[in-house]
Amino acid sequence: MSNQKPPIILGIEGTAHTAGIAVIQGKNILLNKAITYTPSQGGIHPREASEFLGKTFPELLKEVKSELSLNFSMLDAIAFSRGPGLGPCLRTTATVARSLALLLNIPLIGVNHCIAHVELGKSLLQTCDPLVLYVSGGNTQLITYLNEKYRVLGETLDIAIGNALDSLGRELGLPHPGGPQIEQIALKGEKLLNLPYVIKGMSFSFSGVVTAAKRFIKSHSITDICYSFQEFTFSALAEATERAIACTKKSSLLLTGGVAANQRLQDMIKEVALEQEVECFVVPKNLSGDNGAMIALAGLNMFQVKDFITVDQSRVKPRWRTDQVDVSWIHS
Repeated sequence: MSNQKPPIILGIEGTAHTAGIAVIQGKNILLNKAITYTPSQGGIHPREASEFLGKTFPELLKEVKSELSLNFSMLDAIAFSRGPGLGPCLRTTATVARSLALLLNIPLIGVNHCIAHVELGKSLLQTCDPLVLYVSGGNTQLITYLNEKYRVLGETLDIAIGNALDSLGRELGLPHPGGPQIEQIALKGEKLLNLPYVIKGMSFSFSGVVTAAKRFIKSHSITDICYSFQEFTFSALAEATERAIACTKKSSLLLTGGVAANQRLQDMIKEVALEQEVECFVVPKNLSGDNGAMIALAGLNMFQVKDFITVDQSRVKPRWRTDQVDVSWIHS
């Protein structure tokens, strides 16, 4: 029996607004720190977010070293979010990762951000082969695994649910991010307004719902607008999820991504799971958003099959799709 210690991996997340650093040993999260960029007005500006990451990563690395009493020479690999995401942010993140890997002379691992959300959920909740509903600011997908790839069964045809919530939030004058604000305001809503309900098979569309909701701002209460918006968009997600369960016949369902923290969405998806007699797992709120731990855990899987890249190969991939990644660490 081997007494070899589990590898220690540092994960770096920086696809958009969040600078995240985590250290894991095996699947044990030793430290997970994140700081989020909040624009003074409007949405996220890629250049400003990139500058924020550039200033924040050195601070986080100092904190990690201090709080863990970590000698970086103990690290076995550096994992970083290679894509998808905002180009300027990804390039800043990659620069930090490359520098550390070169300095320490250890493997560099380029992680797909979307798959990292999935792998985090599977690791935390100990579910091996779930149907995944991944909901975030930049991505909304129904995902399943087949033949060494994650397959996208359905996805947004325009904007992701998180971006849709933020867009409506800005129009309503709410601080960024709009999703958590809308969730709280929606609790007081009473009247269900007539908004578009767009679902095509297992895919969905949200831009038209945002446009229609904005038109109600002058004639209806903000509480009813927020309430109606959540009901229509989340219902579409729930219906598509129900179809995906029937199609795949999976026995478990995983809800992950930043918007997974929304209690109303959780309730709808759990109701679908109950009706379809499948287990439902939800990533805890403190880990549902972007973070370094998910990058490190996905990196651990890649480390175990020696899925490394050189600095010359480490160009970022802003449009890197979930179904373009060879998932060599899963053995079906």
